[in-house]
Amino acid sequence: MQDASATPDHHAPRTVAAGADPVQYEERLSPSVGVWLVALLLAGLCIFVLAPVALWAGFLAAAVFFVVEAVVLLASTPRIVVRERTLQVGRAQIERRHLGAVTGHRGEAARAQRGPLLHGLAYVCVRGWISPVVRIQIEDERDATPYWLASTRHPEDLVAALGGRMAGEG
Repeated sequence: MQDASATPDHHAPRTVAAGADPVQYEERLSPSVGVWLVALLLAGLCIFVLAPVALWAGFLAAAVFFVVEAVVLLASTPRIVVRERTLQVGRAQIERRHLGAVTGHRGEAARAQRGPLLHGLAYVCVRGWISPVVRIQIEDERDATPYWLASTRHPEDLVAALGGRMAGEG
């Protein structure tokens, strides 16, 4: 039997005690390799800034700056967690009984959802380095938020966990 902690984070089924709200899908919107390269390049600029003063100070500043960048990037990484009764996207959480239609988008359709089609009252948890998005309609009449829009590397899996469909499917 495979340990739940060893499963990929976007398919993290877990066995939990009876009465709990078991996880059906989980994903961390971690920074991409490109984001880490940009962070490394920004840290490297500290060397050029401080090299005229002291080369060792530039390297030290670059190392400290990169550590700070890494902490900020990792601490601000949102999670998507689909449980049997609840959905969490970033800091927001809602009971699944308040969810309506769920639609996944890739390519140009995802760009349109993030841009010209975006509603001003929508809850948005998108990351620029993750192109696909899932739109989750909110059906709670007490909530002014019309829908949630979330980046995901695995829109088909998230849509399946929420009982929705990909855009363009019948």
